[in-house]
Amino acid sequence: MGVVLGLSTAQGQTILPDPVDGVEVEMGTQAGLDAWVVGFRPRAIAAGISASTFDAVMRGVEFNPKVVERDRNQNEFSKTIWDYLDTAVSEDRVALGLKAIEKNRALLERIEADYGVKKEVVAAVWGLESAYGTYRGDLPVLGSLATLAYEGRRGAFFEAELIAALKIVEGGHVERFEGSWAGASGHTQFMPSSWEKFAVDFDGDGKKNLWGDDPADALASTANYLRYWGWVKGQPWGVEVTLPAGFDYDQSTERVVKPVADWQAMGVRLVGGADLPDHGPGSILLPGGHRGAAFLIWPNFQVIEKYNTADAYVVAIGSLSDRLADGPAIRHGWPRELRALTLAERRELQELLGRAGFDPGGVDGRMGPKTVAAVKAFQKARGLVPDGYPSLEVLGFLR
Repeated sequence: MGVVLGLSTAQGQTILPDPVDGVEVEMGTQAGLDAWVVGFRPRAIAAGISASTFDAVMRGVEFNPKVVERDRNQNEFSKTIWDYLDTAVSEDRVALGLKAIEKNRALLERIEADYGVKKEVVAAVWGLESAYGTYRGDLPVLGSLATLAYEGRRGAFFEAELIAALKIVEGGHVERFEGSWAGASGHTQFMPSSWEKFAVDFDGDGKKNLWGDDPADALASTANYLRYWGWVKGQPWGVEVTLPAGFDYDQSTERVVKPVADWQAMGVRLVGGADLPDHGPGSILLPGGHRGAAFLIWPNFQVIEKYNTADAYVVAIGSLSDRLADGPAIRHGWPRELRALTLAERRELQELLGRAGFDPGGVDGRMGPKTVAAVKAFQKARGLVPDGYPSLEVLGFLR
């Protein structure tokens, strides 16, 4: 919550499992990958890949040490939500998005009509994942996935993705198969397994092509993905709100869901002072702590989380989509004097919380719901504002 772990603007659906405990291997080699490919061949054929396709595209696949480094170090660096939003919802990205919508208006309106997902939301995902198609990644997908499957820390996960990628190639759906470091690719950075489940042939050419210059299949597939996970037509992701003096910050969590009338009765209002719109029960979210912006969020927030679990990503998609629909920017400021915790500090925070009797759900450096709840409980016990924000101040008190 409030801290973005290694979040980039081009990592859609790359929600990776944790490395297998105890599997920490030395950097591999090209010879090692070549040997791994030989052993992988019968497993791929058993999964339905033809020998001719496998031999044509997997012989000579290159080991990429940069991909391994990126995988091992992805949690080392973090950004605050405000630093992330400065880039993700920049004026340039808004302006380019308005041009992209205008250029593709008929397509986006057809997709909205067919799938019930607002065109501005689909465009916002497109904007964050590939800058509206201008940067779709430049690493060979098969090479990246083979490298990560061979490296072994998440071998089973990446091998399954590689088989799905080979099915894409075998079906003739892609000519130039390039993407980001973990195998997400195309206009909206689908993982191969997501292509298998959610890709659609929207332009009717017989291919589910998410990679070409025509974005039709990619944008429709993104809408299909969001619809599958429960997108509610006509419901916003959330709205910016102001909280009353004396607000009970124990209530600020996705786990507390109340009817809008209840939030209204507590004194919560739209950021401009107007009454809250009623789109069903919702939650209060404080992704930058009690000194940052506050949002009333609805289930569509959780749907966007299926694309990327970081709060900052979801707020960025929501805010960018609002701007593309001629809505306001986030009005409240952020506590910009605060910095994000390093990975070592996040782990120390979790370890000290556990020692103090507040279960953080493990020591992995990820500020997930259990850690946020533990921070809240610690803050409450110490008489601090219990907003759950894992700040340097909280770490200092724990020390």
